[in-house]
Amino acid sequence: MASAPQPQLPLFYKDLLPLNSRDHADWKVGTMEDAAFLAQTHAVPLTSDEFIDAQRHFPIVFTAGDNPLPIALFGLNEGVNTFMGDDNKLTSAVYVPAYVRRYPFMLAKLRPEAEDLSLCFDPTVGIIGKRDEGLALFNDKAEPTEYTQGVLEFCRRFEESGQRTKAFMDELQKLDVLMDGEISITRNDQPEKPFVYRGFRMVDENKLRELPLDTLDALNKNGMLILIHAHLFSLNLMRTLFERQIALGKMPVAPAAVN
Repeated sequence: MASAPQPQLPLFYKDLLPLNSRDHADWKVGTMEDAAFLAQTHAVPLTSDEFIDAQRHFPIVFTAGDNPLPIALFGLNEGVNTFMGDDNKLTSAVYVPAYVRRYPFMLAKLRPEAEDLSLCFDPTVGIIGKRDEGLALFNDKAEPTEYTQGVLEFCRRFEESGQRTKAFMDELQKLDVLMDGEISITRNDQPEKPFVYRGFRMVDENKLRELPLDTLDALNKNGMLILIHAHLFSLNLMRTLFERQIALGKMPVAPAAVN
């Protein structure tokens, strides 16, 4: 079974195999008992479709660089996830980004020049294989089961959401309303030593207010303005996330940046 081309695997994925009825006719999917793959992750990719749901739980910011992407912050420092318990399970009823929910599956090109995407999976996750219990991937006729069809449809919708997210980010860059973010948070017991977080981008509210009325009207009609506001509202959770780290005893020795 040949792995799909993988010059650089996405977050969480350690390997990728294309799913097919020849090699995986009798394979099943078991239950993922925990989310160990997420335990040391402080930032998760987010689609613009999820902003309204996610902004109630996480700060939503954008990555630095020439091609910024939205991310949900689970922690303010590298390797810190404030929503995971010692058992590698989510500790509260929190919104789970679609990027996390699709794992260990994803759509990928089997060849760089290919136009079509194929359903692939990470075989290292350990829940997919020849096993007595679990959900079958293919039926006796070597056809995808209802479960597999559901996974494929979810991954297709995720890719469509990715295209809408790209259009949203392209519009933000076109309008030139993004700026380098910086947030300073002070502990009550150490007011003289603020923790300064940088290395992300955010919408500049001043530039947003200065946009022409017809541009703001267009953003309102196409649904992008409410997404911008969701992002801005979510920034109020930076302090909440900071306090979660304090409660968990996961503060750095010295102030560090969000990477």
